[in-house]
Amino acid sequence: MSDESEKKRELKAVQAALAAEHAAVYGYGVVGGRVGTDRRTEAQAAYDAHRARRDALGREVRDLGATPVAARAGYALPFPVPDAAAAARLAAELEERVAGVYSDLVRAADGDRRRAAAEALREAAVRAVRWRGGSVAFPGLAERSGAGAASAAPTA
Repeated sequence: MSDESEKKRELKAVQAALAAEHAAVYGYGVVGGRVGTDRRTEAQAAYDAHRARRDALGREVRDLGATPVAARAGYALPFPVPDAAAAARLAAELEERVAGVYSDLVRAADGDRRRAAAEALREAAVRAVRWRGGSVAFPGLAERSGAGAASAAPTA
């Protein structure tokens, strides 16, 4: 593969991670409004982590000479979130989707960007386990976990 095509592939993966972080920030707004008081601190910490990653990815996209993908005004959630149990399921789903996108970025990048993507993948996988109460063998790889497609964002 040429350097140019590798750079395009990497930029596409960074943009996908940014889009996933936009969706996660939105989703955690819903989670925070429905989750029980016993998990509110955990939801706030995840929200803050996703905002920080989103902001860093926006800077990376600009450093790569592109315009960062914008957040949507809203996102359709994968299922209704009427209570704390559904909020915890949504948080786990958000983390699994983010992990899937970061696994793509790990494959597309190298050096510091690859290390940062691997760290983000690990963090998302750990948060997913905490929210769900169980783990999968290969976090971020939907075809290994038995989950559906590893779409970054809730359906729009």
